[in-house]
Amino acid sequence: MSRMHSSKRGSSGSKRPLLTENPKWVQQSSEEVKDLVAKMAGEGVSMAKIGLVLRDQYAIPSVVLATGKSVKQILDEKNIKFDLPEDLQALMKRAVSMGGHIKKNKKDLHNLRGRALMESKIRRLVKYYKREGIIPVTWKYSLDTAALQVE
Repeated sequence: MSRMHSSKRGSSGSKRPLLTENPKWVQQSSEEVKDLVAKMAGEGVSMAKIGLVLRDQYAIPSVVLATGKSVKQILDEKNIKFDLPEDLQALMKRAVSMGGHIKKNKKDLHNLRGRALMESKIRRLVKYYKREGIIPVTWKYSLDTAALQVE
């Protein structure tokens, strides 16, 4: 699969071992894992960070194997919602960071193009989320509002 804004073909990485059931050494029950996920989401931790914390601090290799549901499904079940999707927030944070860099370094044309490409990714993602009803149809992206929402 190729990348959209580069001529590269992506990078290979390590793969998680194929597991079909929760390992025996996991001590937490399904309900305890769900409560941990809900508690961390209530504290404002992102879904990706929740998975990392459960893996590294609680020795739960996979939330899906431990509970039968993904982190997103658990949060939907507990009626915990984030303002914006996590991937959109990450892209907006990078665009805001690039914008600050460009204000200091006005002649950095490579970064200026990078920000333009980043903002086009954001606009495509916003169009998709509006179509799916995940964010309101009236929501608009701009670098100034992104700086307020991300921080």
